[in-house]
Amino acid sequence: MHSSSLRDCKAWQSEGLLLSTSSNEACKMYDAVLTQYVSWCNDKSLGGLEGCISKMQAADPSFVMGHVIANGLELIGTGRSVLLDKGLASAVQKTVELSKTQAVTERERLHAFAVEMFAKGCFPKACNLWETILQDYPTDMLALKFAHDSYFYMGYQPQMRDCVARVLPHWKPHMPLYGYLKGMYAFGLVETNLYDRAEKMAEEGLSLNPGDAWSVHSIAHVHEMRAEVERGLKFMEQTENNWKGCDMLACHNYWHWALYHIEKGEYEAALTIFDNQISQSLHSSGAMLDMVDACSMLYRLQMEGVNVGDRWKEVVKFTKPHAEDHVLVFNDLHFLMSSLGAKEEETTRRVMVSLQERVKAPGENYQHALGQDLGLPMCEALVEFDNGNYSRTVELLHPIQYQIKGIGGSDAQRDIFSQLLIHAALKSEDKSHQKLARGLLVERDAFRPNSPLTDRLIRRATAMHGLG
Repeated sequence: MHSSSLRDCKAWQSEGLLLSTSSNEACKMYDAVLTQYVSWCNDKSLGGLEGCISKMQAADPSFVMGHVIANGLELIGTGRSVLLDKGLASAVQKTVELSKTQAVTERERLHAFAVEMFAKGCFPKACNLWETILQDYPTDMLALKFAHDSYFYMGYQPQMRDCVARVLPHWKPHMPLYGYLKGMYAFGLVETNLYDRAEKMAEEGLSLNPGDAWSVHSIAHVHEMRAEVERGLKFMEQTENNWKGCDMLACHNYWHWALYHIEKGEYEAALTIFDNQISQSLHSSGAMLDMVDACSMLYRLQMEGVNVGDRWKEVVKFTKPHAEDHVLVFNDLHFLMSSLGAKEEETTRRVMVSLQERVKAPGENYQHALGQDLGLPMCEALVEFDNGNYSRTVELLHPIQYQIKGIGGSDAQRDIFSQLLIHAALKSEDKSHQKLARGLLVERDAFRPNSPLTDRLIRRATAMHGLG
């Protein structure tokens, strides 16, 4: 990205997206922050995301959309909770106050209100506000990206697809960031099982921008969901040089690469990716996505019977400080995997007790309300499985099997809980659970044929219980 191509006050106004500031530098840095967010890359030539946010705020400390994007990104990263972090809560409140006391557009006011709603955990209300903005301003990429990410956090798969579909006709190829829409739309198509269309859309994105890590990510999902292991491995290897520099997403793409190896039973290859990429990325970034990837991968390997050594002890150092955040149920579950894996009973207790407290009076907080019927039984299932209480694990997970998508994340990420239910049912001494395991495996094989992992589990079921 060249600073000369960044949009100033006049450029934003000419695109119908007026920014209420007289500072061209603030407008350009807003563009730089937005571009890095959409492209998943810290541009070191500009000082990265943090550097650009600092320059933007220095150029105009009262720039409302500057506060919106800075605090919105902090919130959407889910690494800080306004309930525990007074500094973040204060920054969100300042954003709202600035939007009310300054002469800003209605679009900017709605943006500030949406950030406030997201901070309070009112994710559906925040999405409604971003959708309201997009009705009148379909080329407002910030509103689109925030909505897209929030739908992801709620497991709202059709909405994630359709929020992009609705605005696509209003975008033209010459517009900045146009190409990235293809990868965003492709991901929504993947998550609604439209794999052929998803692959085609992501390929269009890569033809416009070979370095689009999100389009790569969407194709990685296509291969994962179809159990096209060899195609997936080849694709990741061929494109690696294009996306490995996208530091905000590279770790997750390596996670997908490792999943293909786990699918094949190539555990050493998966652990090599964990050690060389995922663990190193976690240590350098401390990012929430890197944390959940590390937890998910080690837990999958452990279910496969792989000894992961002391790796949990390293991972839990990063997750432990977040034990009582409860920003996302999805995050809580992964934090719990790490504390169980590291045998840190006190951290496990903190996660469970604080979650039980939060869900008692969730108010309008979407995730806390989710914790009552979904979060707690799923967390309890992890604890029971760890304690060897396999029948109890099945009793907790099986009734909510089809509600689990509500915790958000992707189908590929949530597959860990499908695998957990199968493993628990296989290990349970209850005959009905053993039959359930067979049924779950038949169901899995029907939806995702030719999966080596499913074949392994079917062979295990036959060996353990003689289920033909």
